[in-house]
Amino acid sequence: MADDEQLRTALVEDLDAGFEAVVRTHGDVVHAVARRTSDRAADAEDLAAEAFLRAYRALRGYAPARIEALDLRPWLLTILLNTARNDRRSAARRPRTDGVTPVPDRPSPTPGPAERAEASDLGDRLATLLADLPVAQRTAVVLRHVVDLPVAEVAAVLECTEGTARSYAARGLAALRTRLTPEETS
Repeated sequence: MADDEQLRTALVEDLDAGFEAVVRTHGDVVHAVARRTSDRAADAEDLAAEAFLRAYRALRGYAPARIEALDLRPWLLTILLNTARNDRRSAARRPRTDGVTPVPDRPSPTPGPAERAEASDLGDRLATLLADLPVAQRTAVVLRHVVDLPVAEVAAVLECTEGTARSYAARGLAALRTRLTPEETS
């Protein structure tokens, strides 16, 4: 990608200005993946910001040759997904101390009238179904079919072979199709 080559050069010449260009170029993709991979919609913005912060800190310690070799989009998405995974692990280890039972940011399996009205939009319905997929399948479907990354980049982000990335995406799509009603698929 010519754009990534220019971004890498900008990062080497002036990290601050170059990183601003990286955020402008790849910010939409990072935010889209954060929204679709977060367990709670409210956490997506924080997750994306934390991923960019970690990327910036990492770049400060990289040699110019290492920066010039980066494939920026998969690298940023890997940082994002690792940050999300670490946040989920940390949250699972910390018991709540305020006496409140945590409520997931997902609709209940038996929606009430308000939830049914909201879920009437196919996009909302798909987002709900997507959130129920295993993390690897959800991530592969989002990267491949929502963000439209090539299979090679999906594999790089998931740190697996291209065949495994295709398999995760195909299994995720198959699971989504089986959960959709006939009216929703037409």
